[in-house]
Amino acid sequence: MMSQFIDLLKNRRSVYGISKETVISDEKIEEIVKEAVLHTPSSFNSQSSRVLVVLNEQHDKLWNITEDTLKKVVPAESFGPTAEKMGAFRAGYGTVLFFEDQAVVEGLQQQFELYKDNFPVWSNQSNGMLQLVVWTALANEGIGATLQHYNPLIDDAVKAEWNIPASWKLIGQMPFGKPTVQPGEKQFAPAEDRVKVSK
Repeated sequence: MMSQFIDLLKNRRSVYGISKETVISDEKIEEIVKEAVLHTPSSFNSQSSRVLVVLNEQHDKLWNITEDTLKKVVPAESFGPTAEKMGAFRAGYGTVLFFEDQAVVEGLQQQFELYKDNFPVWSNQSNGMLQLVVWTALANEGIGATLQHYNPLIDDAVKAEWNIPASWKLIGQMPFGKPTVQPGEKQFAPAEDRVKVSK
């Protein structure tokens, strides 16, 4: 059983070449995300993670918004690579946007003063676990994805476009689709240099 779980983790890679070709149904995508949100752990069982899934034209709209936003901060003469990147993300089928509800985090800070400084850290850790769960589950269905971070540049535009509550803080964006390329060989630093065991 353990080896199956590790195999799933090994199968999760950053896949930058993706297409709009359907791999699984929209309903299956929704099911994966909902199950991941329900069963990913959080500190104090805060359940502060939030998700927006955009598909099809809504997915395209997200990356158009991101590109338009970046045009305001990236010099025109060097915008070419950025435009290519936006096109590569837009070529996919959908994007999962990950948020943390700051109202929940701030409520815990008020309730448990002793741990006040830790709750934002724990919140981000929980969101990172959720990202891994969704990413791995999508990979298991034959879907390629990457994790991007265009927050906080696009935060206000995303909230306005999709009526996102003000307390939701954008953490990351995961464009996904049918893989059109295979990821390269991954290089690993020796585990012996990274893990200590004391008996």
